[in-house]
Amino acid sequence: MTTLLLVRHGQSTWNASGLMQGQTAHVPLTELGHEQARSAAAELAALAPGAMVSSDLRRAVQTAEHCMAATGRRFTTTPALREQGYGVLEGRPSRELWDLVDWTDVHWSAEGGESLAQLHARVAAYLQTLRDAPPADVVALVTHGDTIRAVQAVVAGDGPEAMPHVTPHNGTVTRLEL
Repeated sequence: MTTLLLVRHGQSTWNASGLMQGQTAHVPLTELGHEQARSAAAELAALAPGAMVSSDLRRAVQTAEHCMAATGRRFTTTPALREQGYGVLEGRPSRELWDLVDWTDVHWSAEGGESLAQLHARVAAYLQTLRDAPPADVVALVTHGDTIRAVQAVVAGDGPEAMPHVTPHNGTVTRLEL
């Protein structure tokens, strides 16, 4: 059995501004986000991951850098751990999207984006590679809120329609057994 330590990136400038991030690559952490990342890194260090993998988006990489400093564990990046893509909606105020997005349809996606079903399938495929060849007994994954919810559903054996509704807070560590 492999233990997964799911680290949600610290607060980004777009989190603070209420903008939809999705897979926008360049969004950095705020000062609070760096504090949250350092706190998550300290928690992670106590759990001693044997391997660490991060989303390749800047806010996750910056968080993984704090985790690397605290654990001494180098990390690799992968697009498999990116946030759900929101296509043309990225960069828009999140509040505007409540009337545009069909949050009940797991197959809905914005133009150029990704549905929850596609996110779930991407995460399931990545987790299968970890099951087939785990890089360590304890693996830290530095990633994003929707991606963590997808991991939780996949590990529980649930489909995208049963993804948890609650997103872990920025800079938190969630432990699961794979």
